[in-house]
Amino acid sequence: MALDEIDKKILRLLQENAHYTLKDIANKINLSLTPVHDRVKRLEKDGVIEKYVSILNKKKLGNNLTVYCQVTLTKQTYDTSEGFNQSILDLPEVVECNYVSGNFDYMLKIIIPDMESYHQFHQKKLSVLPEVSLINTVFVISEVKSTTVLPI
Repeated sequence: MALDEIDKKILRLLQENAHYTLKDIANKINLSLTPVHDRVKRLEKDGVIEKYVSILNKKKLGNNLTVYCQVTLTKQTYDTSEGFNQSILDLPEVVECNYVSGNFDYMLKIIIPDMESYHQFHQKKLSVLPEVSLINTVFVISEVKSTTVLPI
């Protein structure tokens, strides 16, 4: 789908603040309300805008530890990967899971309260999955940049 400059301006504004009303957006891009409404509806219908969410402060919710896990599976087969994928979907601590190339199979991003919580997660939830062969863990010391804003 081709996006013109007006679509891109709308998307940038919505990434900045999803609470902007259509009127707010129209005023910011000097366009009338009806075309802005039509464009936003088209972007939603076409799946460019997937959903609107609130971004929560993880530390204020008591989740002070961010962990990345490199996971190697027992076998690199479709069935093994699918079994692992299904298990990961049931773990709310895992906020991102990506099947990757390289020396391991998956990269997980885990948000959790503290080191003890991670230890319990590792021992009771992740390492017990039958598809998991090896877990290499990296702990985030300081977050330099975290954004949901995509370049447009």
